[in-house]
Amino acid sequence: MKQTEVVFTETLNLYDEPYTTAEMIERYSGVKRRSINKLITTNKRDLEEFGVLRFQIAKPTKGSKGGRPKKIYQLNEEQATLLITYLDNTPQVRAFKKELVRQFYAMKTELLQRQLVRTTGKAGRREMTDAIKESPVLSDKWYVYSNFTKLLYKTALGYDVSKLREARGVDNKATPLDFLNKTELDALNKRQNQITTLIDLGMDYQTIKDVLSNQGVIYQTTLKIPEKVRN
Repeated sequence: MKQTEVVFTETLNLYDEPYTTAEMIERYSGVKRRSINKLITTNKRDLEEFGVLRFQIAKPTKGSKGGRPKKIYQLNEEQATLLITYLDNTPQVRAFKKELVRQFYAMKTELLQRQLVRTTGKAGRREMTDAIKESPVLSDKWYVYSNFTKLLYKTALGYDVSKLREARGVDNKATPLDFLNKTELDALNKRQNQITTLIDLGMDYQTIKDVLSNQGVIYQTTLKIPEKVRN
């Protein structure tokens, strides 16, 4: 089959569970959705052994005439793997099965890499905090900590936390770090280590800001910011 995205996550959060949909199975297996939905409802108990059977209600597209909302099932990896064993093993179905396996594996690998980098970065974050606390030249520690946090994001990614939250659709209660990809997390960790080193060398905030006053480690290469946010 032509390579197309058939595995998704609900958001960009690195802890989301990958899934595919009955709509994708219909589109690329050649099996009518009515038949797929019937298989799902018939084998509902079996599928629920591997997690909650989730679905979304899709409303008719704006401007279309008539039509009713459609229930679109979302299947995790185990559920999708089980369901496709119930389909006839046609060449098209076999091609789709292989692509589905590849994409689930690729998505899980990416999420695990992001989780690893995220976990590794926590140690660097604590070290920067400790460096601020122990610095003899930095006064009003918590105010300085806030400034260093802003400096960290701005010089690593090119945007501060507030614009990052808006760009990724993250509310104030969520952790923006969980919505960064591996490249962005790597850049953030690298910048944290640099800032920690400069603090340990006895530099004050303004001096460190001057040293790092460039366009960021990966400035505007991966973080997609809507035009309205930039202004």
